[in-house]
Amino acid sequence: MRQIKTVLLLLVVMMLSGTFALARAAEPLKLVVLGDSLSAGFGLGAGESFPAQLEKALREKGHDVTVINAGVSGDTASGGLSRLDWAVPDDVDAVIVELGANDALRGVDPAVTEKALGEILKRLSSRKIPVLLAGMIAPPNMGKEYGDAFNSIYARLAQQHGALLYPFFLEGVAAEASLNLEDGMHPNAKGIATIVERVTPLVEQLLTRANGAQAG
Repeated sequence: MRQIKTVLLLLVVMMLSGTFALARAAEPLKLVVLGDSLSAGFGLGAGESFPAQLEKALREKGHDVTVINAGVSGDTASGGLSRLDWAVPDDVDAVIVELGANDALRGVDPAVTEKALGEILKRLSSRKIPVLLAGMIAPPNMGKEYGDAFNSIYARLAQQHGALLYPFFLEGVAAEASLNLEDGMHPNAKGIATIVERVTPLVEQLLTRANGAQAG
């Protein structure tokens, strides 16, 4: 009798586990964009930020995903690390890390930026959360030595931690007056649309990884 009860209990546990797994799979994937003002939507209207436009683009392609805006204007890589645990809760399926622009503008030691970004990737990897790392390029006025040290951070970290890499978040937008706000630094809605169009194929790869992690 005891053996029968044990078997029945195991069957119930297995059925409940399967039910929870199916329910989890039926929910939209949760993708967090951990970034600074470039992704937060500085100076933009409702629905114009990078996360908002990205979610719309992905849904139009048939992806069941919710893109969460965890961008904070003025944030550095170290700032992103300090808020990582609450910005990326346990139910998140994938993360886009877009940090470093403010580090370069302020002349933060590239080693400090690399250490902070590396720790972010390490922690997310330990949680089995796939990551797309969006790179940044130091402004020319910071000098060649600084630029060489800073610009190499992203490819190196992506390789070390197995993250997908989008080499330059502002590719096709930087220095294009028609795609930026009057400050010449932050993309306008059209600029964000350009970034979304360019990065979406990589984000789709990220979602594939997230689906695989969820199934596992």
